[in-house]
Amino acid sequence: MNKRMADGSAGDADYGTIGVGYTSYRQPEPYIGRFISDALGGARTVVNVGAGAGSYETGDREVTPVEPSAVMRAQRPAHLPAAVDAVAEHLPFEDGTFDAAMTTFSVHQWADPAAGLREMRRVTRGPVLVLTSDPALVRDFWLYAYAPLVLDAEARRYPATDAIAGALGGRVEVAAVPIPLECVDGFNEAYYGRPERLLDPGARQANSAWSFVDAATRERYADALRVSVESGEWDERYGELRRQPFYEGSLVLVRALPA
Repeated sequence: MNKRMADGSAGDADYGTIGVGYTSYRQPEPYIGRFISDALGGARTVVNVGAGAGSYETGDREVTPVEPSAVMRAQRPAHLPAAVDAVAEHLPFEDGTFDAAMTTFSVHQWADPAAGLREMRRVTRGPVLVLTSDPALVRDFWLYAYAPLVLDAEARRYPATDAIAGALGGRVEVAAVPIPLECVDGFNEAYYGRPERLLDPGARQANSAWSFVDAATRERYADALRVSVESGEWDERYGELRRQPFYEGSLVLVRALPA
């Protein structure tokens, strides 16, 4: 979609609706945060595009957040800088303004991901980081057995990693990001060993892919998962994941350096 929604959401998901209560379920995961911090290296000034409520912004750098959704901007804690109301495809900064740029769990929601990535490259002198999911791996997650249309939507929305690399140019690395068992950033795969968490409607709402299936289908999927968990079927099939300290799924960090 190319038109901004009522609260300013600029992509294909309406954060005026699904963003309510988002921060109760989507906290920055320290383990993932260390991956991002290491990849930023010595960058002092960073633009965070699609910054949302401020996950993965740290106080040891000068961060300029960009976020089009009013609902998400309103959930930013007081200790973080206020976000600039703008979209990725039209960043209101001069060429080479920042040492680095980052976007986390956001690129798949942009109206034109390639244009937004090119803008990130334009305003950045150094590394550009994209925390995203590899669409080729999304359906490998056990949730596909219970909510196939949700993960179909997720896989359809995420840009391929080679498309991201092509838009950014330069030297590009793609690294898998392992997810810890007690991950506090509640995207779908964060609950790989805790299926009960996805029985909470708020947890599902905080994952935008669930908004791409109708309410009746969402409830049918949740009921199927509930029956599987309560009957012990889920544990028979996937129970070893409850004891697995990390899960390597579709989550990746793309890091591009200028040519």
